[in-house]
Amino acid sequence: MASDRESRLGELLDKQDIMECLVRFSRGMDRFDRDIYLSAFHEDAETAAGPFVGSAADCWDWAIPMHEAGQILTHHALLQTTIDLDGDTAHTETYYQFTGRNRDESLWVAGGRYIDRLERRDGQWKIALRTNVIEWGFVPQPMPIPFADVPDIALNGVSSRNAEDPSYQAPLVNRRAPRNPAREQG
Repeated sequence: MASDRESRLGELLDKQDIMECLVRFSRGMDRFDRDIYLSAFHEDAETAAGPFVGSAADCWDWAIPMHEAGQILTHHALLQTTIDLDGDTAHTETYYQFTGRNRDESLWVAGGRYIDRLERRDGQWKIALRTNVIEWGFVPQPMPIPFADVPDIALNGVSSRNAEDPSYQAPLVNRRAPRNPAREQG
């Protein structure tokens, strides 16, 4: 019984490491953080994304100028993931939704699946091969960002594609005064 439990715990830890690897890709892309992005891939990894096929580093060099020229921000949201473990190799399928807020304030939304082969090398799970299956896309009607008119809304930070983004704050602190709009309507 104990060995079965230990085996299951080992699988769970491997799956958690794989999930954290997949998240590093998205965070690196959205924050324009090359080091985080590349930490999701083995150095010799291959990736196929849209018209691009090549190394992860070359994919970065192709994708970031395109995103920088076209969008104010991007979100690579990861949805459900299946992970099939086989020793030091894992195959994953991760559904995703991409949203880009374009420089002209239009939006671009697309979705599909990342299908990856990950390998554990020197104790670290990283992507060895990624293919991006794009399955749908549309351009929705944009609307104003909610609560943009609140005077102190930016005191805790604003979205940025670099280390100035609030997600890099540690420890995270609140700089806004307490306020409950429901009590103000009184």
